[in-house]
Amino acid sequence: MEHLETERLRFRLWKNSDFPALAEFYAKEENARFVGGVKKGEVAWRLMATYLGHYLLKGYSYLAIEEKASGKLMGTVGLWNSEPWPEPEMGYWLVPEGQGKGYGVEAGRVVKDFAKNDLQLPSLVSYIDPTNEPSKKLARRLGATYDGTVQLLEFGLHEVHRYF
Repeated sequence: MEHLETERLRFRLWKNSDFPALAEFYAKEENARFVGGVKKGEVAWRLMATYLGHYLLKGYSYLAIEEKASGKLMGTVGLWNSEPWPEPEMGYWLVPEGQGKGYGVEAGRVVKDFAKNDLQLPSLVSYIDPTNEPSKKLARRLGATYDGTVQLLEFGLHEVHRYF
């Protein structure tokens, strides 16, 4: 999965130099409220390590996406499927600087195709907080359809947006 790229973005594994941007993103409630909440210091570091651990165990994860032109971290778009997770999920978050540029759609299309064609996953969804309108809009732009709600482990009620 780390070989994926788009015209403007490159997918890659997380590295030490990404931590300041990840920590800054997760330190602010307005950024982190829909992706597990505020995480500071060691908790943010462990989240980045979790992304890498999932990649080692599954061969895919939430990967860092960087803007090719600048080399700056723009956020993450990727796949999650831990053992307790209900079914494979495509998830995403973008740093404020990366929002509104079409990066989510651009990266999401590549990830969705990878999940279906390369991994041949039997299903793919995005679990979205019912109040997260920007995420629901992105899921629709990527071809997802609303498929009900689910109590998502300890994360509360989430809408299921199904890609396939």
